Amino acid sequence: MTVPQVMTPREIVSELDRYIVGQHEAKRAVAIALRNRWRRQNVAPDLRDEIAPKNILMIGPTGVGKTEIARRLARLAQAPFIKVEASRYTEVGYVGRDVESMIRDLAELSVKMVREEARERVAVKARENAEEHLLDLLFPPPAKVRRPVGMTPQGDIEVNADGDSQKETREKLRKLLRDGHLNDREVEIEVSASASPMVEVLAPQGLEEMGLNMKELMNQLMPKKTRNRKVKIPEALELLTQEEAARLVDMEAVAQEAIHRAEQSGIVFIDEIDKIAGRDSTRGPDVSREGVQRDLLPIVEGSTVNTKYGAIKTDHILFVASGAFHTSKPSDLIPEFQGRFPIRVELKALVRDDFIRILTEPENALTRQYTALMETEGVNLKFTDDAVGALAEIAAAVNARSENIGARRLHTVLERLLEELSFNAPELRQREITIDAAYVHGRLDPIVKDEDLSRYIL
Repeated sequence: MTVPQVMTPREIVSELDRYIVGQHEAKRAVAIALRNRWRRQNVAPDLRDEIAPKNILMIGPTGVGKTEIARRLARLAQAPFIKVEASRYTEVGYVGRDVESMIRDLAELSVKMVREEARERVAVKARENAEEHLLDLLFPPPAKVRRPVGMTPQGDIEVNADGDSQKETREKLRKLLRDGHLNDREVEIEVSASASPMVEVLAPQGLEEMGLNMKELMNQLMPKKTRNRKVKIPEALELLTQEEAARLVDMEAVAQEAIHRAEQSGIVFIDEIDKIAGRDSTRGPDVSREGVQRDLLPIVEGSTVNTKYGAIKTDHILFVASGAFHTSKPSDLIPEFQGRFPIRVELKALVRDDFIRILTEPENALTRQYTALMETEGVNLKFTDDAVGALAEIAAAVNARSENIGARRLHTVLERLLEELSFNAPELRQREITIDAAYVHGRLDPIVKDEDLSRYIL
């Protein structure tokens, strides 16, 4: 099997730089880890299974880019990727989800990814089949009647001209269909409708997957049903194409490829790992926290998880964990769990200069987002350099004085700044609005100076 080429670490960092400011150590760590997935696939088979992924632990305050790095990594990975919250899981016997459910969710995503790829491969054939089906509905073929074969005076077999006229009419109809001249017509099509049993399966807390599997099994036992729908030609063509694509895709091959892809290139991002870092205690919630770590440990170090598509070995799945560690520290994790995350990266807290870059440099910068939103109302919104500096200074000051929420503070500050403009925008069409430092201070200074007020509003 050929291994697809992936981006180099430098290219991955460059791509992340387009959306995330700073945090080069974290970007380099995830870029190397992602590239190592490709390197391992190209190693000789006898050594390939011995190379374990180097899991990453990202440490840093909230709002500095940990989750954003994971979100962007998902788009670059070209591999099954799932982000989960550690606080959702708990030790068996406590309220919460079973830790193995993250691997089942990864399997679901992998199957969805491979199924979409398979449907794209058969899209042309499915469209052709759907088109033929639709033409049969619009121009039903004549019933086959056995007729005696005629002979011409020269002794040749006489050809029935009706068949040729049928083909000509069908091709003319096909051209009208492709050119969109039949889009306003309605046809009645037969589509499959799964017969869902009117039974609710109640599974124990933490075993919701068992309930889903039982419902799926009951669906399979029920007979397949179809129903008729009267729709316009374009919608009918789409529905028939989906039905044909589903028939052409081999779901057994899809499940097999999905399991292989999840095992060899799957990535699991565990956020809020600090929430399960318990301190020295044998009572209270810390017991459950340590239990979550012990339940996570076999999955991270390598075990087999049963899913409805087959067993998945987690030995070569890459785990990336992140946490703020405000009230705890990485050493509060149990030693065995710490050892499974050998690469540790500390993300730095954001300061005024970082906020300025966040407001101007990324392709999805907040200033560009608000400018685009106002353009929909016909308002030309502009931010001056001194306005950006004032916004960054206010965000940094409020973070320093109250809870530090990082770049998320900019969302709050900008929403408060542009609240009046957003409300009146429909009446300001064809106007140019310039946001400068004076406008920023005039709108926000009264709130910033009142510490009690700023704690609730900013």
